[in-house]
Amino acid sequence: VQLQASGGGLMQAGDSLRLSCAVSGRTFINLSTAWFRQVPGKEREFVATIFRSASNSYYADSVKGRFTISRDNAKNTVYLQMDILNPEDTAVYYCAASSTIILSSIRTPEAYAYWGQGTQVTVSS
Repeated sequence: VQLQASGGGLMQAGDSLRLSCAVSGRTFINLSTAWFRQVPGKEREFVATIFRSASNSYYADSVKGRFTISRDNAKNTVYLQMDILNPEDTAVYYCAASSTIILSSIRTPEAYAYWGQGTQVTVSS
């Protein structure tokens, strides 16, 4: 499975940005997908996940109400719409996928078998 994240950039506080992650190599509908982020010197942090059925999505408290995860099964792509960005959102954002994720593990990076290369999001104040 290959994941290709894109859409990062340099933004200002209050801006909106949409990240994309194109998935190939395995039937997309069988994969649950997620976004994590990481800043230097810190552990990779869970942002959001959406299950393969697209019926359930979950968010970190820090982004709830501002970020929206979605997926387009026809395009094999998962998105992260980020609104009301603030400087604390600055990080490298990674998309991840798993065919076996369960609810109790969605915030654990090790539970995801497949990862993209990351895209940098920088938010200035």
